[in-house]
Amino acid sequence: MILHPAVIVHGLADVRAALAPGRPVTLLSAPGAGLYAGCLWWRSLVEGVGADSVLDCADGSGAALAALRVGANRLVLWREAPGWDAVAAIAAGQGGFVLPEAPAALDMAERGAGRRLEAWLAGN
Repeated sequence: MILHPAVIVHGLADVRAALAPGRPVTLLSAPGAGLYAGCLWWRSLVEGVGADSVLDCADGSGAALAALRVGANRLVLWREAPGWDAVAAIAAGQGGFVLPEAPAALDMAERGAGRRLEAWLAGN
C-alpha cells in the first residue's frame, strides 16, 4: 500500500482545495472524525472525487466496523483499539486497509495551509 501525500480535510471546501492542484492526494479525515462526524458523512464527502481517502476512527472499533459496513475500507484505527486484528482482516477482505496511526498530513485548518499545499503535494 502506497499512499500519496495526505491532506486533512474538514469539509467540501477543503476537499476542493486539496484537489485543485491536480496532483495525487490522499484525503484524510480529522483525527477521530469517524467517532464524531461519522462514516456516512465521510462517505458522502469523498464519494466520486477520484482521490484516495482514509477515515480516522481513533480508538473507535465500533466506528471502524460501521465504516466498513458502508464501504469506507481505508481507515486509521489505533493499534491498541479492541479487536484491531479483526477490523484489519475485514478491511483487507474488502480490498482496503487499517493503519495503526495516521500518516503525516497537511491539515487544511492550519493557518497558511492553502499556501503550502502545492509544495506538500509535490513532496517538498
